[in-house]
Amino acid sequence: MDQTVRGVISREKGKPVQTVDIVIPAPGPAEVVVDITACGVCHTDLTYHDGGITDNYPFLLGHEAAGTVEKVGPGVTSVEPGDFVILNWRAVCGQCRACKRGRPQYCFDSLHAEQKMTLSDGTELTPALGIGAFADKTLVHAGQCTKVDAAADPAVAGLLGCGVMAGLGAAVNTGAVSRGDTVAVIGCGGVGDAAIAGAALVGARRIIAIDTDNTKLDWARKFGATHTVNARDLDVVKAVQDLTDGFGADVMIDTVGRPETWKQAFYARDLAGTVVLVGVPTPDMRIDMPLLDFFSHGGALKSSWYGDCLPERDFPTLIELYLQGRLPLEKFVSERIGLGDVEKAFRKMHDGDVLRSVVIL
Repeated sequence: MDQTVRGVISREKGKPVQTVDIVIPAPGPAEVVVDITACGVCHTDLTYHDGGITDNYPFLLGHEAAGTVEKVGPGVTSVEPGDFVILNWRAVCGQCRACKRGRPQYCFDSLHAEQKMTLSDGTELTPALGIGAFADKTLVHAGQCTKVDAAADPAVAGLLGCGVMAGLGAAVNTGAVSRGDTVAVIGCGGVGDAAIAGAALVGARRIIAIDTDNTKLDWARKFGATHTVNARDLDVVKAVQDLTDGFGADVMIDTVGRPETWKQAFYARDLAGTVVLVGVPTPDMRIDMPLLDFFSHGGALKSSWYGDCLPERDFPTLIELYLQGRLPLEKFVSERIGLGDVEKAFRKMHDGDVLRSVVIL
């Protein structure tokens, strides 16, 4: 039976979001209805809102979510009603060439619900990252639900669904940071601080936070940064080398994704060091560099997609570390807001006033 619930949508580019009635269909095969408890306000939602991903308006926004399974469709055995889950946008298909080669963290054909959520007049909605969780309830593929310990604070747990996982995974999974490494992170918003927290978790010896905002550098220290560099005041490459005995960092993580920051990361790493690109460039961005520099520096240049995570492997483990007090995920939650406060939260995000606003439902 269909249900009508509240949801936050973006009808058109440049217009404020609206809280409206949306219709959630009964789950079909491999589908699940989740009662949303909390959902973080991520920059990707703002990008959808601004038309930066597709123009398939109207969008049902929200995707960094945790909640409780309400109903499951035919054939669903991975979760059941009452399970506390984190939603993800990498529901592994098991059939693509990445999955068949034993690399499901790179799944090229992530699964989503087949049915469409709609407005009350029947207009089909495009859910952000196939989730759409700025709503009382949402419809997703069963593979998008990862069961975790229900003792976790939903406002904290949901953040693993995107930004925190992207940053932490960039350090731990993509960058393979290990004990004793030196790491530098360019950009200390939510994703950058998650990379710093990940580097600290695995025992990096020196963690250098780089930003142009002293407030963000203060945030970085709370997540484990041992040194900070204000890029407005100092040459980033020289500063990193000065802090690493003149060699450069073992792993450089760029969460900004601009040509100038990527070049800083490239030249600030040690010989045979690793550069991890997390920030998403725009299509017009270009880099012009001597090819010889790529050869002579050696090492690895990587892009990190969703922190190269495998939700069913990583989410329960990270929640357990959080519950043990070993991973300070609660520090990412700047404020808890209502469903009607999303537009205001977008402005705060744009101004750099928060790490994460979290909608509580």
